[in-house]
Amino acid sequence: MSRSTYDIVVLPGDGTGPEVVREGEKILTALAEGGPAPWRLRSFPGGAQYYQKTGREWEPEAEAATQTADAILLGAVGWPGISLPSGDIAGAALVLGLRQRLDLYANVRPCRLYPGVQHRISGTFKQVWEPKSVDMVIVRENTEDLYAPFHGRLRRAEETELAIDTRVITRKGSERVIRTAFEIAQRRDRGAPEDGVRRVTCVDKSNVMEGCRFFRETFDRVAAEYSGIERDYAYVDAFTQWIVRNPEHFNVVVATNMMGDIITDLASVLQGGMGLAAGGNIGDGHGMFEPVHGSSPKYAGRNQVNPFATFFAVEMMLRWLGDRHQDAGLIGQAERLEKALAGSLADGRARSYDQGGHATTSEVGDRVAEAIRGVRS
Repeated sequence: MSRSTYDIVVLPGDGTGPEVVREGEKILTALAEGGPAPWRLRSFPGGAQYYQKTGREWEPEAEAATQTADAILLGAVGWPGISLPSGDIAGAALVLGLRQRLDLYANVRPCRLYPGVQHRISGTFKQVWEPKSVDMVIVRENTEDLYAPFHGRLRRAEETELAIDTRVITRKGSERVIRTAFEIAQRRDRGAPEDGVRRVTCVDKSNVMEGCRFFRETFDRVAAEYSGIERDYAYVDAFTQWIVRNPEHFNVVVATNMMGDIITDLASVLQGGMGLAAGGNIGDGHGMFEPVHGSSPKYAGRNQVNPFATFFAVEMMLRWLGDRHQDAGLIGQAERLEKALAGSLADGRARSYDQGGHATTSEVGDRVAEAIRGVRS
């Protein structure tokens, strides 16, 4: 059921995270103009830089707030040279930790090319793919595989002689992320760009790896429940060339955690780069949404990075909340935001450096906020 106010926890994090989150909050403010905001934002510090100052990745009240929040908006975490005693990146509690604690088992990454967006290929800006050719969703398993906490080192005489990472593929983890992919394919109002077919592509390395064979077997079992959706297969090495050569073939893609991590960053090139790539970490009871470009230390404090990925993360968050709570108002706001984003990309007035433009982070936010005011809800 819809609510009068949704509790959204904001974790700005490190580096450029606070800069893009600030613009995301600006967009939410623009959406709420003319009436009471249907959301309440609560912001908490945390991450590697916070750990360097305090010895804590975040405060207990921040962690508690994430357990009860309706949604979480994350900026980015990580900073060069700052790590935990275990060797893990400082700030991991805000990403990997929340994925485990909140059981955010599906990492959902839309990959859509909007008119007006160009690609930086071979150091130049150009239009390589037609916008109508790129419109897919990649669903990556988010809680197991090589990211499961089963690893270690053998040290003798203070020297590392062996390092082990254990790959974990479970029936439960595979079934639920694959089912998520099929449910997304069922809900999408369009199929693959080349033929309109609703299909789910299983990406793995089942010709070599036992865990991938099990993942594909599970894919076939789940696929049998969805008679109206075509099943498709690709070995991950072949997929990396097919997705660049023929992106129009793909509708929904599902993969294990590590392989999904790699192919989603590759896919971001199809949509204009990491500055436009957003992701949702989604479970049965919780959702966390983020730009996926990381903390970008090189650009921190320069008011230069592209905040569009954060805007698309906000759009995903509102749409997820609207669907989850059957709230037509929130879904309407998500659609309003998407129209404003598409219009801003098409007219080129909000083009940052990575798109060949000169607009600063805050200028992009101002122009998109202006565009929102021109879109009727």
